[in-house]
Formats: sequence, structure tokens, C-alpha cells
Amino acid sequence: MNEVRPGEGAAPAIRVLLADDEAMIRAGVRAILGAGRDIEVVAEAGDGREAVSLAQAHRPDVVLLDIRMPLLDGLAAGEEIVRT
Repeated sequence: MNEVRPGEGAAPAIRVLLADDEAMIRAGVRAILGAGRDIEVVAEAGDGREAVSLAQAHRPDVVLLDIRMPLLDGLAAGEEIVRT
């Protein structure tokens, strides 16, 4: 079976931003998502403010937000990301 390599006609990877104040949780989710060839974690945030900033900078396709984070909770961060 022929394997399609990135850049050789494959669909672009789904770009994901992870936001959680626990580094071990981010690492675990990154490892799970990294197992798929069609997902790329483009950035990680440790708080809601950083998540908003990184979402604006990287324009990911998907943002995974922890609800309870410092500085700005995940719900408020999500609302702000959608507005920008």
C-alpha cells in the first residue's frame, strides 16, 4: 500500500491549539493527537489569556480549552477567540 506523505497530495493537517493550566494534561493530549497523521498541535497555552493570544497568532482550526484556567477561564477565552 502506498503511503501519502505530507505535501504529496494529502489533505492539510487539522491545526489544533491546546489550552490547559496543567502541563501534564497538555502533554498527554498532545501525545494522543500526535498519533494521528492528520492533526498538528500548533501551540499550547497555560492560561486563558495566553490561549486568546496564541489563537490570534496561529489561527488554528480547533481550540481545545480547559474550563478552569487562571487569568481567564476557558468559557470566556472561547468567547473572546470567536469574537476575534
